[in-house]
Amino acid sequence: MDGGFYDGLRVLITGDTGFKGSWLSEWLMSLGSDLLGVSLPPEDVRSMYGVLPAARYEHVDADIRDEDSMVRLVGAFSPDVIFHLAAQALVRESYVSPVDTVSTNVLGTAVVLEAARRSSVQRPCSIVVVTSDKCYANDGSGVRFEETHPMGGHDVYSASKGAAELVAASWRSSFTVGGSAADFRVATARAGNVLGGGDWAIDRLVPDMHRALANGEPILVRNPLATRPWQHVLEPLSGYLLLGMRLATVGDVQEGWNFGPDAGGVRSVGEVCDAVVRHWGSGEWTTVAEEDALYEAPTLELSNDKSRDRLGWRPVWSFDETIARTVEWYRSGDDVNYSEKAMQELTRTQISEYAAAAKSNGGSQSMIPKDRPSDRSREIE
Repeated sequence: MDGGFYDGLRVLITGDTGFKGSWLSEWLMSLGSDLLGVSLPPEDVRSMYGVLPAARYEHVDADIRDEDSMVRLVGAFSPDVIFHLAAQALVRESYVSPVDTVSTNVLGTAVVLEAARRSSVQRPCSIVVVTSDKCYANDGSGVRFEETHPMGGHDVYSASKGAAELVAASWRSSFTVGGSAADFRVATARAGNVLGGGDWAIDRLVPDMHRALANGEPILVRNPLATRPWQHVLEPLSGYLLLGMRLATVGDVQEGWNFGPDAGGVRSVGEVCDAVVRHWGSGEWTTVAEEDALYEAPTLELSNDKSRDRLGWRPVWSFDETIARTVEWYRSGDDVNYSEKAMQELTRTQISEYAAAAKSNGGSQSMIPKDRPSDRSREIE
């Protein structure tokens, strides 16, 4: 399935200034979508949103917890599809700001869902709510989580994502199936640990490694034996695009979906460090003990069987390819001779090459970009 479905489609992204949101925005622009981004400004000094050229599409600074603003913005734009990515996305930050984490991830999700529901009265609206692989109740036993596994969360971040899943399910059961809003459709998506260029968040493994390598500093690692489902950011994004298309056209996917790597992508933190150093060509890492260390689950793995069987989605890039593409982007971004335009071209090249690989691999998510970028924008009052 190519990306023609999104050509000219009205798409709203919350969290477009974030890591995933920036990549998704660039992909949708390359597909020709009429795009609106709604988000707070990026918090980090550097961000992918800031690296890429400005004024690529219409963007509005807004807090997703502000119901009046969100209802007005969504109603004015009247989107066909919404990708809800805005969130407080860091586990360790949830220990520092637990109430803000719950407010953003749970209340914010409810507000966006309600804004979408009201908008659907005038134009059919499908919404993909993105949560996390950490939404599941994880007892550390190493079970491969399927979509039917109970929601849970040891830390506030994980619990907030489980709660967001329950909120989305309640809007779906209350207002879609047999409800009055037949043109309002809801699905949720859960991905693994994403890698890729343009992520400068604090307390994330590869961004922290990049900062250390770029500055010639030692790489300090807390839990080298912890295992996670690592994947390039384009992997789950391709799943979101596929899910959004299926949701808006057929509508038989109003449930939760995992988009995680195959077994080869489930690696220890130490293995990720080794691979990054190898592709970077220099550097070394060491384990550091942390006093009063915060709890982190020793293992986490997602089953992608359902997405494979029913959506035709499948992982495309190997673990090594994922690391290579990530290092390529960071090294180019560190080059002072690389302009915003050059970084956009590199980003779109990686998107195009991923989509082409997906097509040759037989995956349904081969959303091939157009030859020329979209230039659609509108005034949102």
